Amino acid sequence: MRMNLHRLAPLTAIMAVASVAVSGCTVSKNSAGDSVKSGSIQKVDALKGAKLKVGSKEFDEQLLVGQIAMVALQAAGAAPVDKTNIQGSNNTRLALTGGAIDLYWEYTGTAWISYLKKTKPIDDSQKQFDAVVTADAANKVTWFDRAPADNTYALAQTKATLDKYGVKTLSDYASLAKKNPAAASMCVESEFQSRDDGFPGVEKAYGFNLPSKSEHLLDTAVVYTELNKGGTCNFGEVFTTDGRVASLKLNVIQDDKKFFPIYNPAISVRSDVAKKYPALEGLFKPIADKLTTSTLLALNKEVSVDGKKPRAVAEEWMRSEGFIK
Repeated sequence: MRMNLHRLAPLTAIMAVASVAVSGCTVSKNSAGDSVKSGSIQKVDALKGAKLKVGSKEFDEQLLVGQIAMVALQAAGAAPVDKTNIQGSNNTRLALTGGAIDLYWEYTGTAWISYLKKTKPIDDSQKQFDAVVTADAANKVTWFDRAPADNTYALAQTKATLDKYGVKTLSDYASLAKKNPAAASMCVESEFQSRDDGFPGVEKAYGFNLPSKSEHLLDTAVVYTELNKGGTCNFGEVFTTDGRVASLKLNVIQDDKKFFPIYNPAISVRSDVAKKYPALEGLFKPIADKLTTSTLLALNKEVSVDGKKPRAVAEEWMRSEGFIK
């Protein structure tokens, strides 16, 4: 899904890309890569020793899929460079288009709304994907096959809040926000607070304006813990594939006007890199096919709730699916 700091000044963005190119923002290392042995992924002569720079955003699911990409490339004989854990979507996208990274998993909804500046999402996964592929070609970005998982935004609450205020849909929430802004208190993280496909868009689509004193800006992980504890806010922003939604027994509020776009993850790669290494598309297609919403929910739980390292979870899953031995 997602995540871009929408209002970065151009100079800041350029500096961020330069920083990525130099530092790598690496969160995990597997220096030799020799623990990865080919399973259904076979060595590809054209990829032997290829130092492809793999990026990701900074939240758990992105760290996880970034490591899945690292494992896949190592199994195919490449020598990928770990550039994961880049702060925010805009910085990650700029790292791609600027050459600081070569590929990363992006979300169709994020590309459509945030990068391609389209105001109306397409309510069909394949059509949305096809539209992104066509439009982004002009930016010299190529997209490989999308995964079926949909990591879209949602608003959530505890069962106690549901029982107290009866909010089942976002239209219900809008009504509560108008009548009782204090009761509609909302916990959000920085990107959701500013994105067109985030809270400002929700307010516009559902016709309300929550006072700033009822909106609390927190780190992503803290949104979940504060929402669960209660007190700071009654409602909060969540991601639908985040394992903490189920583990905390949060109630996801229905998006009855279908405001939030579809966020299917897919490998986005610079077109020059895709042209140089055509085998990449075939390498990632079987992996994308396996990444369903339920699969990502389970894998994300291992990272976000159980505290496992993204690299360990990635290797274990790739092994369980037979991609590696």
